[in-house]
Amino acid sequence: MNLQLAVLIIYSALFIGFGLFISRRVKKADDFLVAGRSLGPGLLATTFLAANIGAGSTVGATGLGYVYGLSAWWWVGCAGIGSFLLANTVGPKIWALAAKNGWRTVGDFLDYRYNRSVRGLVAALLWAGTLMILAGQLIAISQILEVVIGLPKWQGCLAGGVVVTAYFSAGGLLTSAWVNLVQLTVKLTGFALAVPFGIAAVGGLSALQPALHASSTLGTRGVLSYVAILVPSFIISPGLIQKLYGARDAHAVRVGVSWNSLGLLVFAFAPAILGIVAHSQYPALANRELALPMVMTKLMPGWLGLLTLAAVFSAEVSASDAILFMLSSSLSVDLYKTFLRPRASDRDLLFVSRMAAVVGAFFGILLAIELPSIISALQIFYTLMAVALSAPLIVGLYSRRPTAARAIVAIVSSVSIAAFTQSGPIGILAAFVIMITP
Repeated sequence: MNLQLAVLIIYSALFIGFGLFISRRVKKADDFLVAGRSLGPGLLATTFLAANIGAGSTVGATGLGYVYGLSAWWWVGCAGIGSFLLANTVGPKIWALAAKNGWRTVGDFLDYRYNRSVRGLVAALLWAGTLMILAGQLIAISQILEVVIGLPKWQGCLAGGVVVTAYFSAGGLLTSAWVNLVQLTVKLTGFALAVPFGIAAVGGLSALQPALHASSTLGTRGVLSYVAILVPSFIISPGLIQKLYGARDAHAVRVGVSWNSLGLLVFAFAPAILGIVAHSQYPALANRELALPMVMTKLMPGWLGLLTLAAVFSAEVSASDAILFMLSSSLSVDLYKTFLRPRASDRDLLFVSRMAAVVGAFFGILLAIELPSIISALQIFYTLMAVALSAPLIVGLYSRRPTAARAIVAIVSSVSIAAFTQSGPIGILAAFVIMITP
C-alpha cells in the first residue's frame, strides 16, 4: 500500500467515524433533513461552499482550464453569481415561508403554491437528473484513484460511493454540516497552496505564457451559455435551498450564502490556473479531466501532493453528500410521504430518508461507471434542473397569478423544447414566457 492510498483510507475513516459520532444527535426527521433549523451564518456558509466545490469545480474546472485557459473561471464563477442572487432575493423569502410552514424540501413549496401533481412531476424529473450529478462526483473520485494507484474506474466509483453513503446516511444534513467544516478547511488550504507551488514548479508565470496562448477561449457564446444555465441553477437548486432551510434565521441566510458566494468567486481562479499549469507540462493528455490529478501527483512536493489529494477528495465527497441529501429528501418527503404514506410517522420518514440515500448511491455508482466524463454528467443535471424548476419556483414565489395547470404546462413544454432544440436557455425562456403570459 502506497502512502497516498493510506492517507485516503485514513481520511475516509475519519469522515465515517465523525459522521457516526454526530449521528447520535439525530433523533427525528427534522434533524436529518434540515439540521433542526439551527445553522448559523458560519456553518451555513461552510456547508454551502463545501457542496459547491465538488467534482465540477475542481477536476472538471481544471480540465476546462486545460483547454480554455482563464476563461474557465466562468464555470465556478457562475455558481458564485447565482449564489449571491440566492442570498439576497429568493433565499430569505423562501426561508421565511419554510420556517412558518415547517417545510423540509422545495417540493413542500411547490405543493403549497401549486399542488402535489407539480410537486411529484418536479421530484421525478430531478431525481433522475440528480443521479447524473452524483455520477459526476464519483467519476472524479475514480479518476483520482486511477492516477494514485491505478484503480479501474468501476472500483474507484464503488469506493467513493461507499465512503459517502456510510457517513451521510447516518446523520443527514446535521452530519454533513459538521463534516463539511473539516472538508472545507482541507480543500481551501490545499488549493491555496497548490496554485503558487504549481506556478513555481513550472518556472513561474512567464513559463505559462506559451500554454496560455495555446489554449482556446470559451468565447462570448460559451460564456453566455454557462451564465444562462449555471446562474439559475444555483438560485433554485433543491439541494441548496434545502440546506438554506436549515438556517436559524433570515440573517443567517443572507450572510452565510453571501460568504459562500464570495468564496466561489475567488476560488474560481484556482482550477483555471492549475489547468494552464497542467497544459504547460502535459500538452497531450488524452483525457483533460486527468489534468488536476497529474498536477497534484507529479508537480507538487510530496507533503503538498498529499494535502492537495486530500483537498480534492474532500471536494468530491462533500459534493456527493449534498447530492445524496437531495436524493434522500426528494424520495422520502416529496414522493414517499406525499403519495404513498401521507400518515408516515417521523420514525418511518427518518428510516426512508436513510434508505433513499443508499438506493440513490447505488444507482449513482452504476451511472458513474457508464458515463464518459464529469462535465457531461453535470451539464445534463444543471440543464434539466434550470429548465424544469426556474420559472415555476421564481415566478410562483413572487406572483400568485400562475396556476398549477400553467406550471405543469411550463415544465413539460420547456423540457420538451430544450430536448428538441438541444438548448437549455431556449427551454428556460419558454418556461418563463408560459408562466408570465396573461
